[in-house]
Amino acid sequence: MSIEIKVPALPESVADATLVAWHKKVGESVLRDENLVDLETDKIVLEVPAPVSGVITAINIEKGAIVVAGDVLAILEQGDVAVTAPPAEPVAQGSKPDAEVPEDVAQSIKTSPSVRRLLDEHDLDATMVMGSGKDGRITKADVMSFLKNSEAGNASPGEAAPLPDDDNVVVGFERVEQRVPMTRLRARIAERLIEAQSTAAMLTTFNEVDLTAVMALRKRYKEAFEKEHGVRLGFMSFFAKATVEALQRFPIVNASIDGTDVIYHNYFDIGIAVSTERGLLVPVLRDVDQMSFADFERSLGEIAKKAQEGKIGMEDLTGGTFSITNGGVFGSMLSTPILNQPQSAILGMHAIQQRPVVVDGEIMARPMMYLALTYDHRIIDGKDSVKFLVTIKEQLEDPSRLLLQI
Repeated sequence: MSIEIKVPALPESVADATLVAWHKKVGESVLRDENLVDLETDKIVLEVPAPVSGVITAINIEKGAIVVAGDVLAILEQGDVAVTAPPAEPVAQGSKPDAEVPEDVAQSIKTSPSVRRLLDEHDLDATMVMGSGKDGRITKADVMSFLKNSEAGNASPGEAAPLPDDDNVVVGFERVEQRVPMTRLRARIAERLIEAQSTAAMLTTFNEVDLTAVMALRKRYKEAFEKEHGVRLGFMSFFAKATVEALQRFPIVNASIDGTDVIYHNYFDIGIAVSTERGLLVPVLRDVDQMSFADFERSLGEIAKKAQEGKIGMEDLTGGTFSITNGGVFGSMLSTPILNQPQSAILGMHAIQQRPVVVDGEIMARPMMYLALTYDHRIIDGKDSVKFLVTIKEQLEDPSRLLLQI
């Protein structure tokens, strides 16, 4: 029986998608639930799985085309598909496989949509590249390293790119330019950033926080915390709980503008910026005020993993009332984050560095972090923004306040 493979229903407010990669060709067999094609929207990459096992008999839409919900992507002839062989043992670093790896083994190797796209563009099999990511996962850097070695004629699966001899490096030998279109996500990010700058009266206020107490508390209890809850105690949960306390005291910072109306939210859905291979995403954690530290760390880990693997849904990216971004993980000392509209404020975290500070009349080194709050001055006054940031500072410099809510 022939089955039409159609573009699934797209997320709300998404009109169309771009077909970015086919993972099967005409005549190839597929297993039920195996991913056939990747569709990229403004926010996420959608995978279209096979509804049944069978053979692809026709592909109607090629890579790069714009599609809408209901478009017929391919025709699948239903039928039984034989499984060839069990997964082979992993190939050792720097060694070559003794025999060709069965196709079903390649299909079992988990890769992100962006990595699969890169493999397809260079006609590579996933089994040819040794992954350096978590649990052996293949990253874009692994693929690029393999390609670089291949061009030099000495590539082996999983082999790292050789370091050049400094004496033989020719600087500026070639002047090369490459023009590539923006991904839909990158184009959408650019559009939203320009929109935020042109519509909101953005202003940023700064403060610094001494994290001595937080670091001591975390060091004292992190092993017991992980043993009890099965998740690590990170810094972000402290900042999230301190932020909620500040939002409760200054509801205007948790509000948004709709035309000439101000909408106050009595819930606290916090967006946490996550860097992915496709760009910056801001998944939202709902009702953070009702979460324990363990609940928050667990939820953050799960949603960040979904974002980095390209499996996040549109519902995970919409509806936040406030955002937090941490440039400190990349070494940023100070920045002015841009609003994630329609939200009216965003907190920027930065690198923790030992700096000399005066404590009780004495100069001593303390782990200090600069904080930045960018806010929409149309509805948030400078006084409230400063007091909001001071509240976060007070909560973090004396973490017992987070428990006592004082």
